[in-house]
Amino acid sequence: QVRLVESGGGLVQPGGSLRLSCTNSRTLFSVYTMGWYRQVPGKERELVAVITSSGSTTYADAVKGRFTISRDNAKKTVYLQMNSLKPEDTAVYYCKGPNDSWGQGTQVTVSS
Repeated sequence: QVRLVESGGGLVQPGGSLRLSCTNSRTLFSVYTMGWYRQVPGKERELVAVITSSGSTTYADAVKGRFTISRDNAKKTVYLQMNSLKPEDTAVYYCKGPNDSWGQGTQVTVSS
């Protein structure tokens, strides 16, 4: 069973930055596509960013130019660097791994 552990969420003012981390310590991390998703109450979970095993990335239009997904295969960790945060980025952020595995989620709140 894949286990994903997320960290890095919190409260930040508009325009601020946060970096989320997701560590997967139980599988061959480097061969898998990893992703970040987010969800707000009453809405479906949506894609934020994805990174393939070769490092190719895809972003939701809403975060292009502000968020960056990256991975460190030696640390079995995927990151989401979030800059220029907006109130509408407020959500629970989830890491997605192989075999449709999910982390527990980390809350990101953007508010003044």
